[in-house]
Amino acid sequence: MRKALGRGLGALISVEEPQENQKKAEGTLRVVLVEKIRPSHLQARKNFDPEKLSELAASIKQHGLAQPLLVSYDSQRDSYELIAGERRLRACVLAGLNEVEVLVRESKSDKDRMMVGLIENLQRQDLNAIEEALGYLRLMKEFHISQNDLAHTVGKSKSAVSNTLRLLDLSEEIQKAVQFGQISEGHARALLMVPEAMERNRIFKKILENKLSVRETEDLARQTHSAKSKRAQKISKEKDPDIALQEAQWREFLGTNVEIRMKKNQKEGQIVINFYDLAEFERLTQLFKK
Repeated sequence: MRKALGRGLGALISVEEPQENQKKAEGTLRVVLVEKIRPSHLQARKNFDPEKLSELAASIKQHGLAQPLLVSYDSQRDSYELIAGERRLRACVLAGLNEVEVLVRESKSDKDRMMVGLIENLQRQDLNAIEEALGYLRLMKEFHISQNDLAHTVGKSKSAVSNTLRLLDLSEEIQKAVQFGQISEGHARALLMVPEAMERNRIFKKILENKLSVRETEDLARQTHSAKSKRAQKISKEKDPDIALQEAQWREFLGTNVEIRMKKNQKEGQIVINFYDLAEFERLTQLFKK
């Protein structure tokens, strides 16, 4: 059994051990109608592979559900909301099950359910890298917690969480390619080696067209970045060293090409920040808002 992440679920929601005289929503293992279970509106996972769902449905049909779904009870609707297990629930529906085994746990808030659902999915490695990053981002915004606190909660290093969040700097098209399995997380991380969005997209197209491996993508990204750096250095030599240094610092901070244009009086000028698509523009806008 895989070791639990971080502080564990018990630190996030209250869980009661099953007892014969327990009430309906205090941690009871029970069998309920599938139609009484609704998906969570906080679900981090957005994409479900139809082929893998069919395979899981066939397994459930033959061997049954190996692990109960995790739910909370809604007394007003007399129904259950998923905390974790939507993929298994969908497979159960495909398998034609009318009833499934669930573990009902008391969850005090939407934030509790979201945190538990994310951790459950991470423990089972059910999320792709972009879904994981989006889950982290949402938790940080809604919990108002730092990357350090989040890393501690999910049992990962701060650098691991930070590197996953960086994937959201990629264009929407590239993020979707990761979500739908067109490219791997390794490909996506290699693309982050190239600061300019236009160059990233060019390499991304090559990955798809030539079916480049992660290693080949890394090599191409290094070559591209190296060539860009040499060109930038050549241009910088023609400028005032202080201005060239400022440009380099802005490029590193923003992850895109930046040019400082000084007027002849050397007292006025412009800072030109390049973006190559609307997603890149939005990313830069968010950076400045921070």
